[in-house]
Amino acid sequence: MMASSKEYLAFVLEQLAGLEGVTHRAMMGEYVIYFQGKVVGGIYDDRFLVKPTPSAKALLPDAPLELPYEGAKEMLLPDVDDRELLLRLLPAVAADLPGKK
Repeated sequence: MMASSKEYLAFVLEQLAGLEGVTHRAMMGEYVIYFQGKVVGGIYDDRFLVKPTPSAKALLPDAPLELPYEGAKEMLLPDVDDRELLLRLLPAVAADLPGKK
């Protein structure tokens, strides 16, 4: 396992540039990705992974499930080159997640 590069983070953020409210936070060499304040996924070992919510599974029926790190729950690996899909994916995942307590 290796830490994710700032270059890969920059690429993913560029792919998500059409969305309002995308933020990130560095966490132990990796990056947690937020959309409108909700954790929707992260960058682990230079892979952008998203939470496998019902909407994410519907939008990504063929995406592989991968472990972000040892002991974690599996997450979906979308095609980061498909910008249009990513711009639909993050709002859909966030809509599936509970609001802040």
